[in-house]
Amino acid sequence: MLCTAQAIAGEAQETAFWTMDELMQEMAQVKSSSATFTERKYLAMLKEPLKSSGTLEYTAPGRFEKITLQPKRESMVLDGDRLEVENGSRKRVLSLQEFPEIWALVESIRSTLAGDMQTLARFYVFTLEGQRKHWQLKLLPRDTRMKNMVTAIEISGSDGQIVTIEIREAGGDYSVMKISKGGK
Repeated sequence: MLCTAQAIAGEAQETAFWTMDELMQEMAQVKSSSATFTERKYLAMLKEPLKSSGTLEYTAPGRFEKITLQPKRESMVLDGDRLEVENGSRKRVLSLQEFPEIWALVESIRSTLAGDMQTLARFYVFTLEGQRKHWQLKLLPRDTRMKNMVTAIEISGSDGQIVTIEIREAGGDYSVMKISKGGK
């Protein structure tokens, strides 16, 4: 009888709605993680999506690294206010303070990973749906300039792990990144 009661309680916990506070607390507990990704970018002018893959590294509270390995090597390293983008022999370093639209886009991922609801709310109106094992966070940009670039960002996951990031652009193009735990 005790086992049945525990099983029912566990089932009820998994099907109960998960709050934004609970998600952010879970995410904030992750101090570092690594993963692999595959991304497809769907552009209206192309018949087939552009495909890429590589690795992701996160170190709390503000370092995020995306290394694209296929089809060609590119890197994006975010550390605090500094964004470094390298593509072949071209390297560019930006201060996010000088590029508010890029800053807002970056914070959709970084603030979610850090469990930083205050920063997330600064840039987005958000809604969370689902349960602990399968949730979806929808972000709608607050800033008009950002809305001209991106209409919505949907991040889905399980527990404190992001599984998918979908970015919908204002012109109709979109990208879908699938993330698998345990990169390098």
